[in-house]
Amino acid sequence: MARPKIPRKSTSVDMTAMCDVAFLLLSFFILTTKFKPSEAVPVETPNSVAAKIAPEKDVVMISLNKDGKVFLSTGDNTSDKQKKHDIIASVNESRGLGLSTTDIDALVKAPFIGVPLAQLSQQARLKTEQMTALTLPGIPCKDTANNEMIDWMRAVSDAYQGTKVNLLLKGDNVAKYPSFKNVLTAFKKNKLFKFQMVTNPESVPQGTELWKANMSGKAREE
Repeated sequence: MARPKIPRKSTSVDMTAMCDVAFLLLSFFILTTKFKPSEAVPVETPNSVAAKIAPEKDVVMISLNKDGKVFLSTGDNTSDKQKKHDIIASVNESRGLGLSTTDIDALVKAPFIGVPLAQLSQQARLKTEQMTALTLPGIPCKDTANNEMIDWMRAVSDAYQGTKVNLLLKGDNVAKYPSFKNVLTAFKKNKLFKFQMVTNPESVPQGTELWKANMSGKAREE
């Protein structure tokens, strides 16, 4: 007697729900992704194994690019912008620059200060996209006879008097030492002895004391 033939069932799976989820996720990432803006002052920092994260408040950053140009910037929050206003107003008064209120407000909105004191009013009239490391000469800081960073650091010290300032020094990997030295001289002359170097983090070499401390959960703060 012949065996009855069992009909084959379809193995198709309804993919509609999975496609809906995939497109929802794709839409979410497209709408929420923010691309990192290009840096106005490109600086290739040296590598280090330091794990400490740079502060984001009460920040004054000195950037030194590969050509030895020096730029000064602050944080983006409201209190940092107010401090930046105080710093510029202090320099304007001490050096008799004659900047108007409009000039000072424009410089506060600028991403950084990057010209000699005598040219601050010209920088105030530039658009943000015109302020780059290529178009601006930087703050004079190439020798002890013409080191305007001393004036800027004096204004920083006055603006943050009685409060903590997170002073960051971001130097390019190929910048010459004399440029660093003149920036440090400006710090010392204003008794700003505590600052942090901005570096490019890399993994800790295995087998070192720091690696052992990290593995045991006893990593110290740099």
